[in-house]
Amino acid sequence: MADDPNVATYRIENGIAWVSFNRPDKRNCMSPNLNRRMGEILDEIEHRDDFGVLVLKGEGSAWSAGMDLKEYFRDTEALGLGATRKAQRESYGWWRRLRWYQKPTIAMVNGWCFGGGYGPLYACDLAIAADEAQFALSEINWGILPGGGATKVVVDLMPMRDAMYHAMTGELIDGKKAAEWRLVNESVPLADLETRVTQLANVLLEKNPVALKATKDAIRRVKEMTYDNAEDYLVRAQEAANSYDNDGRKEGIKQFIDDKTYKPGLGVYDRTKQVKG
Repeated sequence: MADDPNVATYRIENGIAWVSFNRPDKRNCMSPNLNRRMGEILDEIEHRDDFGVLVLKGEGSAWSAGMDLKEYFRDTEALGLGATRKAQRESYGWWRRLRWYQKPTIAMVNGWCFGGGYGPLYACDLAIAADEAQFALSEINWGILPGGGATKVVVDLMPMRDAMYHAMTGELIDGKKAAEWRLVNESVPLADLETRVTQLANVLLEKNPVALKATKDAIRRVKEMTYDNAEDYLVRAQEAANSYDNDGRKEGIKQFIDDKTYKPGLGVYDRTKQVKG
């Protein structure tokens, strides 16, 4: 259990779980305590039915300045290899949980996002940044390579030349450049950030939650598959999703073919109606 549960907090409001890094005096850098608490929060709320989208945000002027150099590195390393491995399991563990979370997730990046912060950034399905946000892989500036998955993040998300430049120079980029390099989906002025994220969350809340989970998993899984393997996987994934929520699929088809009340390319079917059997 986390020593101080307030290092990360959450509130659920209008179908959205707002989960916050809450070490504003430390620019929300991730300590073993914070990582432990984040794992607890994800466990506590994952299967609640009062929200359908999780937003990960930072309190104060930062999203996350990465790993806490004192608490995560120096203090942990002083306790030996076992303590280091435990700290790694706790941090990488909740990032992994977030990558495969039951609900869709959005990173709302309001300020600094450095180094280790790229782990949870990548773990979120979508990411919206403030124009004023600052991103950097600062590891090169203090003599190490971007570890903890950070190098994999930029290679997966960015064009190769941009990934090389970003990792090798350690230079800051703002939210607009992060969007241009595809590190995030888009950037907006800081004053509009929460409004835009809420708008996006509300779009997701209209969708079938079973289909959303299957879709987000499929995107991550098929990226490293051959086309033939992906085709086979997606056939099986669709069958599995249908077996779990076939009524939802039938209702969508009925409203399009029979009722002619919606068009799939132009909106979402009415989930308040449901075909039975």
